[in-house]
Amino acid sequence: MTTPCRHCSPYKAISVSEPTLVISATSTAQATPELEQELAELFVQALNLEVQAADIDPSGPLYGDGLGLDSIDILEVALEVSHRYGFQLRSDDENNHQIFSSLRSLAAHVAQHRTK
Repeated sequence: MTTPCRHCSPYKAISVSEPTLVISATSTAQATPELEQELAELFVQALNLEVQAADIDPSGPLYGDGLGLDSIDILEVALEVSHRYGFQLRSDDENNHQIFSSLRSLAAHVAQHRTK
């Protein structure tokens, strides 16, 4: 079936087919505020942080001046995330710096890879 495109002249048409669901292996699942909060609580519990989960800025850095975590803290969180969400975060993953750059980036990675 062809339908005139509302952005094009009336002489041009686009092809419209029935809607289909496409699942891509490179799906970009979005982190939800609920998942971000859940991960913030995991950080507080696993690392015994003296900050409330609600006070952790989802877009703030986890290392250094942000939450102040070091590589041992990240390793501990990675183990907890692996157990809770059913997928393995590997220490040799070249994307770890990006994955753990913020709570929001970690939540997006979890949303994309979780099995639980």
